[in-house]
Amino acid sequence: MRLTFLTCALAATSLAAHAVAAPVHPELKGVAAAVDPLALRQSLAALVGFGTRHTLSDTASPTRGIGAARRWARGRFESLSHDCGGCLTIVTPEKTVTGDRVPSPSVVQDVIAVQRGASDPDRVVIISGHIDSRNSDPLNADRDAPGANDDGSGTAAVLEAARVLSRHSFPATVVYAVLSGEEQGLYGGQVLAGYAKAQGWRVEAVLNNDIVGNTHGLDGKVVDDEVRVFSEGVRVTESPAEAAIRRRSGGEMDSASRNIARFMRGLAENYMPGFHVRMVLRSDRFGRGGDQLPMQEAGYPAVRVTEADENYTRQHQDVRTENGVAYGDVLSGVDVPYLARVTRLNAITLAALALAPPPPTGLKLSGAVTADTTVTWTAAPGASDYRVWWRETTDPQWSPAQTRASGGAQTLTLTGVNIDDFTFGVSSVGADGFESPVEFPGPAGAFFSEPPPRP
Repeated sequence: MRLTFLTCALAATSLAAHAVAAPVHPELKGVAAAVDPLALRQSLAALVGFGTRHTLSDTASPTRGIGAARRWARGRFESLSHDCGGCLTIVTPEKTVTGDRVPSPSVVQDVIAVQRGASDPDRVVIISGHIDSRNSDPLNADRDAPGANDDGSGTAAVLEAARVLSRHSFPATVVYAVLSGEEQGLYGGQVLAGYAKAQGWRVEAVLNNDIVGNTHGLDGKVVDDEVRVFSEGVRVTESPAEAAIRRRSGGEMDSASRNIARFMRGLAENYMPGFHVRMVLRSDRFGRGGDQLPMQEAGYPAVRVTEADENYTRQHQDVRTENGVAYGDVLSGVDVPYLARVTRLNAITLAALALAPPPPTGLKLSGAVTADTTVTWTAAPGASDYRVWWRETTDPQWSPAQTRASGGAQTLTLTGVNIDDFTFGVSSVGADGFESPVEFPGPAGAFFSEPPPRP
């Protein structure tokens, strides 16, 4: 047994010698450097200036309420589109809803800017944040609800990502989504999911930014070097037949959403020294929710991006001072340099995804009752090479020490790597070195529910 273990270890070490180091792309460095804290601060000030952005607030006033805020967001997108020669198409899908927090039928409207991809336009990556706010009473649409951090910070990040990335061209389509109705029941995410379905988008990733600007926790700690990324494990859309496959072969740790989180973590390590992505292995904070959940329910890979240490005195609170504690989600509670870091992470993630080929599809493993593992897959449009990854089933992250390039082939045998002992995946690599997230074999890890177009 010792000899067998040593043989496998040596084989794995030999394979690791073929590992391809991820290149550092000047384009992504440029995207990160272009994020402007001043622009973020200006967006936050404008959003807070509407007094309240409650979903049920005034829609006619030019200066106060959700209507004025949405028109302002649309105006920002229109200005950015003018600057890039009309590269953004602005749409405002809407839905009339009722619910526990919407006592009478009300219109929920999203403001969405679409930057159409140059060569793979049906493949879509999305950044979202919700523009609506609330105070202590979720049904009070009249009292001030500044919403600087929840979720002015996410909305500002969306607008700044649009400003930076609209200066570039990408193979895939990038969508910038300002959502309404989150505080009343995640309605804006439902509207976005419905619109994506109606357009036939093949959504590769959704980065939902919600509460991303505070660094001062309730415990007095200041955490400005870390952001949390929440991701689902088992896909919410999993069918009973797919669940049966997963129970036999694994995949609980390797949904597409989870591999997006790993992708973001790797980008932070390569492009943002001193800034860390903490992966949280659940769809959202305990007992709470955000607009990534309707996207997951529609079958789209989605993550939630949230600050590392939330301060609940600054969320869902009337602005007041009580027993010496200042409550309220006001502008002074947002750490703009920290928000700029989170925005940089989002911007480089969107750019890296949109510049890379899509993940391969049709991944299959073989090698039962042998000492080797063979991985096969279907070619991805725009890919010139592929990397096969393997890791211990107890390891949370992919490691560059355990990956091998296929040389453009759509199959690779890992000699001495036992199929029973490892988790496997494959990523696509473009001719320029941009690389997709890793995809886990089978329905548990699939990024797309339907087959892609032929390359």
